Amino acid sequence: MHADPPDERRREQPADDAGDASVLTPDVDPTADAVPVEAGAPKPDLGRTGQAMDSTRGRSAGVTTLTVLALLYTLYFARPFLLPIVVALLLSFLFSPVVRVLARFRIPPPVSAGLIILGLLGSVGFAGYELSGPVQGWAASAPETFATAQQKIRTLLQPLERASRTAAQVESAAGAVAGPDEAQEVVVKQPSLIARVFGTTQRFLVTAMEVLILLYFLLAAGDLFLQKLIKVLPTVHDKRKAVEIARKTEASISTYLLTTFAITLTEGMVVTLAMWGLGMPNPLLWGALVVVLEFIPYLGALIMTAILTLAALTVYDTVGQALLVPGAFLLINVIQGNFVSPMLMGHKLALNPVALLVGLTFWFWIWGLPGAFVAVPLLATFKIFCDHIESLAAVGEFLGMRDQTERRAIVR
Repeated sequence: MHADPPDERRREQPADDAGDASVLTPDVDPTADAVPVEAGAPKPDLGRTGQAMDSTRGRSAGVTTLTVLALLYTLYFARPFLLPIVVALLLSFLFSPVVRVLARFRIPPPVSAGLIILGLLGSVGFAGYELSGPVQGWAASAPETFATAQQKIRTLLQPLERASRTAAQVESAAGAVAGPDEAQEVVVKQPSLIARVFGTTQRFLVTAMEVLILLYFLLAAGDLFLQKLIKVLPTVHDKRKAVEIARKTEASISTYLLTTFAITLTEGMVVTLAMWGLGMPNPLLWGALVVVLEFIPYLGALIMTAILTLAALTVYDTVGQALLVPGAFLLINVIQGNFVSPMLMGHKLALNPVALLVGLTFWFWIWGLPGAFVAVPLLATFKIFCDHIESLAAVGEFLGMRDQTERRAIVR
């Protein structure tokens, strides 16, 4: 008995079924003749295969993959829009307790929000004014500084340069044997340094203004959005959970930001004294850079070590003396990271180092250096949500630290 080809059977189906078909509907013909691959194996049931593919579990993997890809695409290309909102929300978590304290003294939230914004502007302006002199002096001597550092680094890397030069000579000789290559080299003209600096500065100022304006309205609104959320939630259990998540997130982010700022400020003071003792110029500038960069776990210390190494190579005559500067910073950083921070912060954020490093890498890849600054608060916020939502409890467990009651077992 001759069976119709699958294409003809599909054409014989009613038009209504074709019109109702979705993109996610599996194209499986249950009347097709399925032959097992191995002799004696059970015959495949294409009807059950179609039902499995059409089920919710079968579609969930594809839908989840597409959702994750769409989320990554949105986070990457919507960075200019999302980054000011995220920074303003994190700062609102930090200053919302201050607004509530001032409200007890009958100061309206709009007035207290304005005072906070003025205080921020005043603090940043004072710090910028104090650091303007050292920054201008360092910028004026930057070309000479980099040239001197490059000469000393080149002295250290002479063996590698000789090997590279030898490889280039061999490649040139091989090219001469093969025949002259007269292809014209095209050089793309890059924007000038001034254009890059002013362009970056303009974008930075616009972003900072957006953050300040949004922060003012968030603080002036008080608990408006939380009250609206509580009002629309259907059950009392959901209302209590929303308040609990909001308060715990606010407390955790405020504690993290305040504690981290206090620790980095103290470390910056110690580094300033160390740089002054070692004879480094502009010690206040290096201390200020430590305060800023230490907000980035791991990466900030690496950047600061590289900067101090380059600066020290231009100050000292010998490489051994120059290495004392980054060595002193690394010693201070190790003491801070292994003794001071664990003692003051404890397990308040409860993020394990692996999750912290992966999250830092992810946000640095998505949003660049600003993403590295907000990586830890975002991870802490996400973990708090996971801990209070049953369907995400497993994710929160993987992000957390090892429980002290757990026994450390080595799986071989």
